[in-house]
Amino acid sequence: MTNYEIVNVGAPDEWYEYYGGFRPDTSRNGRRVIDHELKMQYIGMTINAMKPGESATYWHDHSDVEELYVFISGQGQMGLDDEVVEVKAGSMVRVGQGVMRTWRARPDSDGELRWMCIRAGSTELTEFPDDATKNSDRALPWD
Repeated sequence: MTNYEIVNVGAPDEWYEYYGGFRPDTSRNGRRVIDHELKMQYIGMTINAMKPGESATYWHDHSDVEELYVFISGQGQMGLDDEVVEVKAGSMVRVGQGVMRTWRARPDSDGELRWMCIRAGSTELTEFPDDATKNSDRALPWD
């Protein structure tokens, strides 16, 4: 038996059409959890797309997992603790444990904000990142 798998996620301009997420309450168009489709042990990955003006509806952080955001197209912003940083095609943002994060596609973006989020930690990943702490009460930085 060979220890590899292949999945075709389509071109980035097709990513918004996919509906998915980790849980029903955070599922939306433009999110696909690749590590639910491939039997990944130590690396997690999502592909994401947001239309101009769309944003995450929550902040979150991780206690064990670090994330690498690789931006492919569009313009957006990430809230990182008390800062807002601009992101665009070619931006790569590593976010370590304990950093609260959220993101949005800028309303004036020239198209969808598209990115990959790669997650890894010191232990084997579970199906759901149970170390995440959701904070729906914290105001988003651009409201």
